[in-house]
Amino acid sequence: MDERGERRRGRGAVHTLGVACLLTAAAVLVPLGHGPGSDPAGRSDTAPVRVRPVGAEAGTGPLRARPAAAEAGAEAAAEAGAEAAAARGGASGGVAAAAGRRAAGEAAEECADPEASLPPSAGDGPTIDAIKARGKLVVGVDQNSYRWGYRNPAKGTLEGFDIDLARAIATDILGSPDAVILRAVPTNQRIAALESGKVDLVVRTMTINCARARQVAFSTAYFATGQQVLAPKDSTVTGYNASLTGKRVCSAEGSTAYEALERESYGAVYRDEHDGTPRDADRYTVPNQLDCLVRLQAGEVDAVVTDSALAAGQAAQDTAVELKGSPFTTEYYGVAARLGHDDLVRRVNHVLVAYRAGPWIRAYEKWLKADLPGMSGPPAPKYRTNPSP
Repeated sequence: MDERGERRRGRGAVHTLGVACLLTAAAVLVPLGHGPGSDPAGRSDTAPVRVRPVGAEAGTGPLRARPAAAEAGAEAAAEAGAEAAAARGGASGGVAAAAGRRAAGEAAEECADPEASLPPSAGDGPTIDAIKARGKLVVGVDQNSYRWGYRNPAKGTLEGFDIDLARAIATDILGSPDAVILRAVPTNQRIAALESGKVDLVVRTMTINCARARQVAFSTAYFATGQQVLAPKDSTVTGYNASLTGKRVCSAEGSTAYEALERESYGAVYRDEHDGTPRDADRYTVPNQLDCLVRLQAGEVDAVVTDSALAAGQAAQDTAVELKGSPFTTEYYGVAARLGHDDLVRRVNHVLVAYRAGPWIRAYEKWLKADLPGMSGPPAPKYRTNPSP
């Protein structure tokens, strides 16, 4: 892809599509088809294989809507009980319905505070022992999000805020920031990559919420953000409001932005005909967030909904677009691990204790401050008061 490539949108040429396309074309990191440690040299780029989505993550949602998320879970469980009641009939059906309501209540209680994680520990365990035996930590990252996880077009190396954190975790566990395999994972494959064992951790601007916390284990929060609208400066869109009516809006599959649009779209056109299936045309819902910026630049969509932290980086790539309105959710990024890998989660939380004390602010000033000013530090950690042994 020629970095000098331009796009014209009627409102004038914007000279950043070449860079955006270069970043997109760089999706050739360690292919997801290999398991952890498959590259004994620990390289972050082996045979070029374009990453392809295999399915969207299920049921996500912003943290500000936590009561609604819990309520949705309660409704689903109650409906299951009601269906059992209809099938069985009589008293036994009533018992089933009551059981469904109890399960719903337990689910809501379980997710009262999804940002609360296991207490930190510097100790080892079976998961960490396996990582040490392998000699490499395998981390799922982004390589298309400017300032967060992206391939420097001049150096050819992966850089960004999340990349620094991934290397800090590798340093603590294995003694070297280079003892890590950085594996490209699209937005809609983050959970699948953990569940299948393709990666040990995901450090990829991943929002902690109730639905995801039932599928993966999260560290404490390391960054606070919120959903926001990105649109051309001369657009009539003013934010996440009625100005979106009739507008074509892009979001990433499996993202909290898509879930926000599912709850309230304000009349926007945001859903592809076959979302989440192999027939999905990826017109408005796309595998990677950067694809939305490319579509916005090409005039194929009118606005993008994404995390304000990511949107700020995209606005820095294209001076013809800007953030519209204010963030309309409050969300927190966490490092994700596979369910049951408690020793690894505790170790990551141990790393984050030290990271908050100095490296975090240095990474923020290096990567994010210019485009996302005004942050004094990371969110305070929350720990479970009754962690499982």
